Amino acid sequence: MASRLALALLLVLLYLILCAAVAWRHRRLQRAAAAEAAALLPTADAGPPVLVLHASQTGQAESLAWRTGKFLHLAGMPVRVCALGQVSEQDLRASRHALIIASTYGEGDPPDSAAPFVRDVMSQTPGLDLRHLQVGVMALGDQTYAHFCGFGRAVHAWLLQCGAQPLFDRIDVDREDPAGFAQWQQRLSHVAGTADLPETTDWSGPAFEPWQLVERRHLNPGSLGGPVFHLALMPPAGQPLPSWEAGDLVQVLPASVMAEDSTGGADVAIAAATSVADADANANANANANDVAGRTRPREYTIASLPQCGRVELLVRQTRREDGRLGQASGLLTEQLPLNGEIALRVRAHPSFRIGDNHQRPLILIGNGTGLAGLRAHLQARAAAASPPAWLVFGERQSAHDAHYRDEIAAWQRSGLLRHTDLAFSRDQAERLHVQHLLAQQSERLRQWVADDAAIYVCGSLQGMAGAVDAVLREALGDARVDQLLQQGRYRRDVY
Repeated sequence: MASRLALALLLVLLYLILCAAVAWRHRRLQRAAAAEAAALLPTADAGPPVLVLHASQTGQAESLAWRTGKFLHLAGMPVRVCALGQVSEQDLRASRHALIIASTYGEGDPPDSAAPFVRDVMSQTPGLDLRHLQVGVMALGDQTYAHFCGFGRAVHAWLLQCGAQPLFDRIDVDREDPAGFAQWQQRLSHVAGTADLPETTDWSGPAFEPWQLVERRHLNPGSLGGPVFHLALMPPAGQPLPSWEAGDLVQVLPASVMAEDSTGGADVAIAAATSVADADANANANANANDVAGRTRPREYTIASLPQCGRVELLVRQTRREDGRLGQASGLLTEQLPLNGEIALRVRAHPSFRIGDNHQRPLILIGNGTGLAGLRAHLQARAAAASPPAWLVFGERQSAHDAHYRDEIAAWQRSGLLRHTDLAFSRDQAERLHVQHLLAQQSERLRQWVADDAAIYVCGSLQGMAGAVDAVLREALGDARVDQLLQQGRYRRDVY
């Protein structure tokens, strides 16, 4: 009996140590972010700062904005870096220079973080008088979409209509075009009055590295939907595992495997991979929707695990082109790449879908299909810390085949981590049932959770699910409340 009591006390102690470590790490990251922002603040006599504004969904535009701000700061210019949605008309009137990096969401839509700016500033009639303001815009996009760089172009056109003076022509960047980023760097050098960028400025991001596929498991044999696979990848033996948080992404470079030849092998492939530049690329945070495109480019997948697992785990649906051929990335990962085979991969932060300031809030987690990946990582993080409970609303096709991670979800239900779990399997009844229908049925619970300070995370398909869920939220909570949640970072989406 005494030994059991001692073991129980030891487990409680270990759990408290783990909770303290998680809380300490969160505070450390917050302090580091605050210090980084404070380092760019101008002195009292420095004059109006250059506004460096980002409209980002998956984090690439934000990352480029911070690199831009750091460069200008090193060149001696006062700088303020912030999200476009945090900028008011007073800020624009008080500034002389603004540099804007804007991604496009879906077919020409603004990223979620830019919605307040569109609503409160761009929609004003008549428009602002910005004749005093000099502006430069870099628009990030994907040429496979009809409205390539649609939101960045809209922001640029609005600024010119308001009388703003262009510092240089708008730069439109396709997701793989390093020339576009090089052009932005060149224009920054002219703005700052320097000949070259400092060597400390890193624009390419971390290099792609060879990772091994160590597990592949088909989760839904017999399903009416496309095959879904649980995958696990690890760096080669001896290589350290990079750090990431729930909500972050990996980029894989499918051409890295195909490029191997007898003269260069994998080294040639990895060298080629490191030359590919990042792009927010219409803010598609998962490769499934874009995997059928013919061009070679990095594909992005939301990570379904935490570093504590010792490996990157993914939830990937196999896609096929119209001619029946497998998609480049999903085909390699789900079928063509042998176990222990290597593919070029790198981890990328996704600030817009991280927990941020919501670590002590209840979570409403909503998703469908492979969107369960990002929700699973957040649930794993929540299970490892003394956090408030979560409510999961998830949809797929058939309960008998598509209940991904069923055992894990059941365990989280038993532990109390999942206070509510609502599952929609659209093909299990004559009338199609989706997550938005379940959410609408629970509108009173939804209002109560939001009133109790809950945050909402949505992960899955942009077409259909994400828009329908947003409509239910606005019907239940009101437009003003939903917009407030977006502005507070309590409504976050990773949709593709």
